[in-house]
Amino acid sequence: MSTPRIAPGGLGDLGPINWAFSRIAARAIGVHDAHIFSTLGRTRGLFRGWLHFSARLMPFGTLPRKDSEMIIIRVAHLRGSEYELDHHRRLGKRAGLSDDEITRILEGPDAGWGDRERALLRAADELVHDSDISDIAWAALRRHLDERQAVAFVLLAGQYDMLATTLHTLRVQPDVRA
Repeated sequence: MSTPRIAPGGLGDLGPINWAFSRIAARAIGVHDAHIFSTLGRTRGLFRGWLHFSARLMPFGTLPRKDSEMIIIRVAHLRGSEYELDHHRRLGKRAGLSDDEITRILEGPDAGWGDRERALLRAADELVHDSDISDIAWAALRRHLDERQAVAFVLLAGQYDMLATTLHTLRVQPDVRA
């Protein structure tokens, strides 16, 4: 990856609230600086709005945490977002995903999944590739998700697709472990 287009900021760049959040998050993640937060935090109020929106999708969303992590890992893989893959491999394990399951998420919907997981992964693939979900994939998804969860699925996959684009475009560098 090349040089960051927007460097991670410090207290003066982020303001006290975003800076404090960024420092606490870095400590919780076990890195010196959580570059995602110290970069996006430069947007001040927009950053806090994004954090609220993002948190309402995951970890405080309507989808089970394991499903959310599957979707996020798949979208990050499809978009080539190593930054997000690094974070969500760890978070996925905390949510109950095994190393084998994470490997199979990267392989895709036909990697020996049951109907529910295959439906989630196929719908994520279609959203990333086509910006839509076919009627067949939608019907499979709806066998497992109610209306509220189906909307949350689309928002979650879309949020992480947008985040992958943002991280790539800004050339956000990988975090350095503490």
